[in-house]
Amino acid sequence: MTSLARRGVVLGAAVALATGLVAVPTASPADPASAATAASSATVTTATIRTASAGTVYRGGLYVDPTGAAATAASQLQAAGRATEAAAARTIADQSIATWLGSWYDDAMLVKVVQRTLAAAEAKGRTPVFVTYEIPGRDCGGWSGGGAVDDAAYLRWNQLVADTLRGHRAVVLVEPDSLGHLGSCPETTTTRTATLAAAVGALADAGVPAYLDGGNSNWVPPTEMAARLKAAGVDRARGFFTNVANYYGVDPERAYADKVSAALGGTHYVIDVSRNGRGWKGTWCNAPGAGLGQTPRVTGGTTGLDALLWVKTPGASDGPCNGGPPAGQWYPAYAVALVANRK
Repeated sequence: MTSLARRGVVLGAAVALATGLVAVPTASPADPASAATAASSATVTTATIRTASAGTVYRGGLYVDPTGAAATAASQLQAAGRATEAAAARTIADQSIATWLGSWYDDAMLVKVVQRTLAAAEAKGRTPVFVTYEIPGRDCGGWSGGGAVDDAAYLRWNQLVADTLRGHRAVVLVEPDSLGHLGSCPETTTTRTATLAAAVGALADAGVPAYLDGGNSNWVPPTEMAARLKAAGVDRARGFFTNVANYYGVDPERAYADKVSAALGGTHYVIDVSRNGRGWKGTWCNAPGAGLGQTPRVTGGTTGLDALLWVKTPGASDGPCNGGPPAGQWYPAYAVALVANRK
């Protein structure tokens, strides 16, 4: 997989989720969702982040956001009389999809979005999944470039996320591609692993289970990825994630993740299965023939695999390729194809 391909697969996830989240209503000062609930809903503590069962970490199951990008697209398409495309978007919207956080929000809106998502999830007794995407040089100069201006600004931003999540049941996937890109471009400096370790430490101190970037099965060798994860503070994280916004099947991803996990003494991991139902199709950008993956769910059991997640929003364009609109915009025909090709 080329460097461009690796950069591009994250773009659709980050921009698409950002686009969808803009539709989240703004909380007013009087809105009860704008403040943390008095009683903690957290199911793990700083001390039990690594040892708790997956069922405890994700107690109640995964939260489905009724205001996400797919739900918004479904409503708009239905109103326009495009029933087939609306039905596909609704099929996607009915599943749990991660909520991405980054600089498309100012601090006040970031807090409101997180608080509102937490309040809605707690009302349903479910666990929301967040993704942070704000580290400096986050996309190695690719289409989804940007992020914080420096490490200090990033850690301040990450602390705001950690403080807002404190006392609540939630899971955070920390910075997709941040370790996969390590050393491959000028933006990934020698301070990156230390910065990630500090970010994970802040989340752990807040009692929030976090997963670090584990790349995918066709990128960094397992032993090298394990070394990067160790340097980035995985000993304080819940574990790592793989395959974000990518298409690789569950079997190769599990085989790869099991090797990384074993090299780390058996740490936990999650896999993005949002559109890997038909496996790798030779291109990262709106790949023809791709299909939705398995239904997102908590797996648990005796293996290191905690959950199969939808991290990328299926149906959000990767960019202007294979007939798609600009990155992040809803691609109705592609959403229909993903549903039709669902495994």
